[in-house]
Amino acid sequence: LERDQVLDMIRDAGIAGLGGAGFPTDIKLRPPRDRKVATLILNGAECEPYITADDMTIRERAEEVLAGFKVMAWLLRPERCVIGIEDNKPEAIAALRAATEGTQIELAVIPTKYPSGGEKQLIQILTGMEVPSGGIPADIGVMCQNIGTAVAMSQLIFEGKPLISRTITITGEAVREPGNFEALIGTPVQHLLEQASLQPDQVNRLVMGGPMMGYTLTTTAVPIVKTSNCVIAATASELPAPPPEQACIRCGMCAEACPMELLPQQLLWYSKATEFEKAEHLNLFDCIECGACSYVCPSSIPLVQYYRYAKGEIRVQRAEQLKADRARERFEARQERLEREQQEKELRRKERAKAAAEAQAKKKAEAEKAAAEGEAVDERSAKSALVQQALARKKAKTEAAATAKELAVAPAESAVEKPDLEALEKQLTQAQAKLETMQGMLEDAKAQQADNVDKLERAVAKNHDRVDRTQKALTEAREQLAPNTETQTPD
Repeated sequence: LERDQVLDMIRDAGIAGLGGAGFPTDIKLRPPRDRKVATLILNGAECEPYITADDMTIRERAEEVLAGFKVMAWLLRPERCVIGIEDNKPEAIAALRAATEGTQIELAVIPTKYPSGGEKQLIQILTGMEVPSGGIPADIGVMCQNIGTAVAMSQLIFEGKPLISRTITITGEAVREPGNFEALIGTPVQHLLEQASLQPDQVNRLVMGGPMMGYTLTTTAVPIVKTSNCVIAATASELPAPPPEQACIRCGMCAEACPMELLPQQLLWYSKATEFEKAEHLNLFDCIECGACSYVCPSSIPLVQYYRYAKGEIRVQRAEQLKADRARERFEARQERLEREQQEKELRRKERAKAAAEAQAKKKAEAEKAAAEGEAVDERSAKSALVQQALARKKAKTEAAATAKELAVAPAESAVEKPDLEALEKQLTQAQAKLETMQGMLEDAKAQQADNVDKLERAVAKNHDRVDRTQKALTEAREQLAPNTETQTPD
């Protein structure tokens, strides 16, 4: 298979770290290109009391542990592969020695000292390098995996089995048959306690996890998850209630016991005073919550509880700040969008106004041109009509005089040539139509308060004159064509 195919299988199978925070294994096995993993460590140092899940897994499934470890090494191509295990597990050490014989995988047996099973502590023991504050092991070219994760990897690649179960320790003086169980993910704690023969009358406290880093269960109706490695059913004498908290005497024992070399005393004060920024400045989040400071404190101060509270508050503040930042970004984006829409709207309005102004100017120019043309046509038509009428009258008089002279005293009718009524009527119709058009344009201009009202009024007046002249000419022509009823008698 290709590397990406295997990583996709790991993702689809739901494999995650089974010893710590449960970080997805496929993401962990995809380090950035600029962070080459030089050392791959398999963490078998199960250092917290009571927990023996990894110890029993190594004893019974050493070959599967090694097979899964080899798959991880094939994916990462590290220069060095190391299995770290504490010296209080002789049977598991022997099983690993037999499994790693003839391979290049190193087996490092380290002293039993809490919390040497912590990721950063184990890396420092095996490599001598220290993970920087706020960093991850990949920053120094190291990667740490868990025994349970290696077994899950082996079962997936060689058996096709996804991560549906894990090994968990059920122990404590309140159970008659303590031991390690392979439990399906989601199995209720109550069912596992029944398998270990729980004595309910003796249970004083139920703890999920180890006695140092675990937390109290208020009910057994909780499921087993991927990171569950132990359930302790403790009696009152086994895990007695902590004594009341007293004032800090500044002994400094907490600072000496801290594996991360922090300042627990100052962190306590800042956590109590809710000065979380100062606590974070003192690397509060480097605390692994191992409980060593609380264990050695002579004043019985639950230091880890204060640190957990401070971390939770800081996370809440960060989430609220992130929420506020996103809300601000959305508000700014909305304001920007509204301004952009307003600008676009204003631009469209200006374009419409410009287009309307251009159309008005064009209409005005056409009206002025039409008015000028109409005036010229009206004047030419009126003058032509008057000339024609004058010529017709003169011709009629001349012909009448000639006819009278020829007939002497005989009665005769004037032979006046008929004027062109059809042409005059056509001119009158055109003049009236032109007048109506100019009057409509004048009314529109007055309604819009345009600048060309005066010119249009003059044009309308001229068209009125043209209509009157044409009407007069037409009336005179009709009178000339009327039948002459008068008769002349000879002397």
